[in-house]
Amino acid sequence: MAISYKELGLVNSKELFRKAVAGGYAIPAYNFNNLEQLQAILQACVETKSPVILQVSSGARKYANATLLRNMARGATEYVKELGYDVPIVLHLDHGDTFELCKDCIENGFSSVMIDGSHHPYEENIALTRKVVEYAHKYDVTVEGELGVLAGVEDDVVAEHSSYTKPSEVEDFVSRTGVDSLAISIGTSHGANKFTPQQCTRNEKGVLIPPMLRFDILEEVEKRIPGFPIVLHGSSSVPPEHVDMINKYGGALKDTIGIPEEWLRKAAKSAVCKINIDSDGRLAMTAMIRKVLAEKPGEFDPRKYLGPARDVLKELYKHKNIHVLGSAGQA
Repeated sequence: MAISYKELGLVNSKELFRKAVAGGYAIPAYNFNNLEQLQAILQACVETKSPVILQVSSGARKYANATLLRNMARGATEYVKELGYDVPIVLHLDHGDTFELCKDCIENGFSSVMIDGSHHPYEENIALTRKVVEYAHKYDVTVEGELGVLAGVEDDVVAEHSSYTKPSEVEDFVSRTGVDSLAISIGTSHGANKFTPQQCTRNEKGVLIPPMLRFDILEEVEKRIPGFPIVLHGSSSVPPEHVDMINKYGGALKDTIGIPEEWLRKAAKSAVCKINIDSDGRLAMTAMIRKVLAEKPGEFDPRKYLGPARDVLKELYKHKNIHVLGSAGQA
């Protein structure tokens, strides 16, 4: 028996995106796999009064269990009320790659799904995306499609090479598929190793600066589909302080280079109304867990290291909402 997201107290992304495009900010789309991540996301968004998209990848569903995740989303809508501010919450499938997966999520309480057909030839991408849209819209579920390919590794998403979105295709793709938002490729990528040092230049402080995002592509896309909701994937900034902490306490992260936050702020002021962030959260939590266990080697209570990790993650996401995405105060 299908479960509607409305029964869970969730919303779809349509109205949130409309307001974000008009207001020049982006909705945070934070991935979660467990309780501590969910607590941090919700606490951060309540404290900053930000709407939020809870993202679940196919890997997260396998890890945490689809039924548990659905009921965690139900609990999330009640928890934000307990925290004192009823922020709108979207439950979104990140990088769904088959119609069957999207259908299953729609029937299990998701209010938004992404169908990523970008690895298929163009016409196949259109056909697959349109099939998902036709099914999803029967249930008032919003759909995100993708044109262009992001390189990198994140959960089940693996691509060795990126290909930029072709602005000449966006009008045709949007009109023929009926998608509600469009993920584009302008130089972001998945994971913590988004660029090699050889691709970067050093500023006067010796900090590696990655190649500039293709804002020219974004601007051309906006001209061709004005006001249409645009999505950026692979948008973690990979804070060096968290990388340094991980390495200080026994980690071995090399060549971790992310997207400068000022570039994301610039994108958020455009038609980009959803920005996906996952790796930054993983880095922040791992850094604090390593620190606690290194400083207290006798500790074996998970609450004593997951709790501090959750608190660091909350502060990171509050910073993102206020200073990067501009979503604070927009709930």
